[in-house]
Amino acid sequence: MSVVALASAKGSPGTTMAALALGAAWDSDVAVADLDPVGGDIVWRTRDLAGEPLDPDHGVLSLAAAARRGATETTLGDHLQECSLGFPVLAGVPSPEQLAGLGSAWTQLPQIFSSYAGDVLVDLGRVVPGSASLPVLLQADAVVFVVRPDLEGVAQLRTRLRGLADALGLDHPRTSRVGVAVTTSYRDTGVVSDLQRLLDAEGLRARVLGIVADDDKGARILCSTRVGDPRKTLLVRSARSLADQVRTLIGDAARLGVM
Repeated sequence: MSVVALASAKGSPGTTMAALALGAAWDSDVAVADLDPVGGDIVWRTRDLAGEPLDPDHGVLSLAAAARRGATETTLGDHLQECSLGFPVLAGVPSPEQLAGLGSAWTQLPQIFSSYAGDVLVDLGRVVPGSASLPVLLQADAVVFVVRPDLEGVAQLRTRLRGLADALGLDHPRTSRVGVAVTTSYRDTGVVSDLQRLLDAEGLRARVLGIVADDDKGARILCSTRVGDPRKTLLVRSARSLADQVRTLIGDAARLGVM
């Protein structure tokens, strides 16, 4: 099935929340994996089906240990935990020192993810040239950069896209597998077209897919710190439209052989 890498070019634009909202909005089997190299938040932001905290040792750490042992049938499903949002998650690790210890397992993760029976949304956090997570980013079926539409966020996005242009195939004459999601108010309807014009003028063939609503109430519901139905929040409602655009991006890239 499809692997979607979500990444940040700078700071904390809401990549983890975008991954959780997309997971809640996805209309087919999906898992959300936390591979943020500076320490993952999903293990703290979600709860299991009984409302209890997730087990941080059952996730990336256990998956990497199995891969390093050379287990011939290492499967993602064995290391997932069902969360209260209705989909399974791969718990990340709380500190960058632990994630750095994955070593050679990084190169095995793309195959493990692509062999999963459903789609996989991977939160990679901030990505820069030389990041340990690049094997996952570069082999994903789609890459979605999450950005805030301020001066610093857009400038860093342009820099990151230029730095990864060759590796991500941004010079393809018709399309690419790279998209952009903008974290902003749901009322900011012009930001998508404005950012698309800017990227087009720069010759950066990334598609601005839509927005992730900046919705504090919705974020607290997703993180189980406020009672409510996540599906009714502005955050998840915006993610439904974004999910449709991500699937279109994957389909277009697959038809044109952009990988």
